Amino acid sequence: MTTFLRKLKNEIKFMKKIILASSSPRRKELLKILVGDNFEIKTSDYEEDNSLALLPKDLVLFHSLEKGRDVARKLPEGIVISADTIVAFENKVLGKPKTIGNAKEMLEKINGQWVEIITGMAVIDITSKKEFQHLEVAKVKIKQMSEQEIDSYIETGEPMDKAGAFAVQGKGAILIEKTDGDFYSIVGLPLFELNKLLAQAGVNIFDYK
Repeated sequence: MTTFLRKLKNEIKFMKKIILASSSPRRKELLKILVGDNFEIKTSDYEEDNSLALLPKDLVLFHSLEKGRDVARKLPEGIVISADTIVAFENKVLGKPKTIGNAKEMLEKINGQWVEIITGMAVIDITSKKEFQHLEVAKVKIKQMSEQEIDSYIETGEPMDKAGAFAVQGKGAILIEKTDGDFYSIVGLPLFELNKLLAQAGVNIFDYK
């Protein structure tokens, strides 16, 4: 065996298979930053229930772990990455508005206020059955909006399928006056902390070209 083939074999041997338990295009693009295209996507069938009697921080940790476990139990090996992000105001979860009136009520409530973007993240090593978790809390300041601005934003249709009735990566970006915390966490996958979790699971991101 040539030196090149031996080196290639060693690299393949130590590169654990990575699975992203999410269909989110944002999380997909963020994970690419760390490991390129060296991962698969397996969507979890776990259904989130934000009405559970849990505080927002406990809720995202619970959801993220259950998403990962749902995917992990269906696979023989690999490293599963899962995450859950919610918007919270005054320690209460702000879900997706069900009606236009609901969206307006939600935007009026957070108008000019700081809201929390809370992300729970889990990394599961299927072979060893070890589970690692992290909680990240970031904040965004919503600008003071006029009633016309709120109505105009709702007319775009964007708030209707977004938690908190606004999208950070969309027209809702113009509503964000300030941010405090990890930007990638606000988007949905805190990369700095994800790298630390992967390292605990025996994954070196620099092995993935």
